[in-house]
Amino acid sequence: MNQTEKIIQQTEQFGAHNYHPLPIVISEAEGVFVKDPEGRQYMDMLSAYSAVNQGHRHPKIIEALKRQADKITLTSRAFHNDQLGFFYEKVAKLTNKDMVLPMNTGAEAVETAVKAARRWAYEVKQVPGDAEIIVCEGNFHGRTMTAVSMSTEAEYQRGFGPLLPGIKTIPYGDLEALKGAITENTAAFIVEPIQGEAGILIPYDGFLKDAQAVCKEQNVLLVADEIQSGLGRSGKWFASDWDEVTPDMYILGKALGGGVFPISCVAANRDVLNVFNPGSHGSTFGGNPLACAVSVASLEVLEDEKLPERSLELGTYFMEKLKQIKNPIIKEVRGRGLFIGVELTEAARPYCEALKEKGLLCKETHETVIRFAPPLVITKEELDWAFERIEQVLGASVTQ
Repeated sequence: MNQTEKIIQQTEQFGAHNYHPLPIVISEAEGVFVKDPEGRQYMDMLSAYSAVNQGHRHPKIIEALKRQADKITLTSRAFHNDQLGFFYEKVAKLTNKDMVLPMNTGAEAVETAVKAARRWAYEVKQVPGDAEIIVCEGNFHGRTMTAVSMSTEAEYQRGFGPLLPGIKTIPYGDLEALKGAITENTAAFIVEPIQGEAGILIPYDGFLKDAQAVCKEQNVLLVADEIQSGLGRSGKWFASDWDEVTPDMYILGKALGGGVFPISCVAANRDVLNVFNPGSHGSTFGGNPLACAVSVASLEVLEDEKLPERSLELGTYFMEKLKQIKNPIIKEVRGRGLFIGVELTEAARPYCEALKEKGLLCKETHETVIRFAPPLVITKEELDWAFERIEQVLGASVTQ
């Protein structure tokens, strides 16, 4: 039994079985490549679900981590720390919002957004009844009780009831359904500009702009969950930018920590986030100096290396190549930037396992979709290398 097999056996024996990973152990990583304990190298085409947009162990981000770790890592919010203000200003300017509230994980940021929207509905909008949240079918906002209450996947909810009340669900990208769901008690419409876990689904062009107009007319907050689709992944800073929309609230996470340290946040203007008062929301680790220092460096890497622009250019190139593969099992190739889904007419996992054997790591989503979302630092030559292996697994021939 080699080291990989020993580690997998140990993990299966002592760990709760709430994931079904590919049978590989990653022990080293740099840029777009990872290695297993036996030294075999693989290309990472998942990027930890968009958390590693800047590439594994980016030198500037690792340097920020080490420098801050030598000073102070945690103060709690009982005291100020000397990194939080820099983080606030950086994110506020990036999102063009007045205020930022930091947490640790994406799911916590979603919880924060829901709490903010509900309190805003009571204190600012002054809804007459229980505040309602509208979400979309196929959404993925995390695994907390609030997030699974918003889900339409029965398996995500099984055995966890009673669920959070006050949630309304509409079909993704259905403007008329949104109009019909809004009542005088509606607090917010929370939407992913691109649904990653549902298979890289994109609504019709202009949906977010239309939804924004409806929300504004009805005094409803438009909240964009950009945890996966934001920070360059879609080929723009935010996927909302494709529709030239600035939502009332952003939910950010994953790549906000550069794949090095978890940090998330919501960003909105004062009329929304000022509903919080001391003691109404918080986190011991939220806004800790280590995470803030790492996040500022992570955002600087995205800016300095023009990774959103790189994602747009290389994503367009790679998607066109994938569309050339001719095989009846391929139903559709879709995406924006380096956020691409290849939908099959059959289960996708066997193809992900076959790609792993050829040195390419990706993961199925929604059963029949292969997600290709490499670190945004990937090169054209590396994409060509990846395509050769994808073609070998998915296609018999390529049009010239």
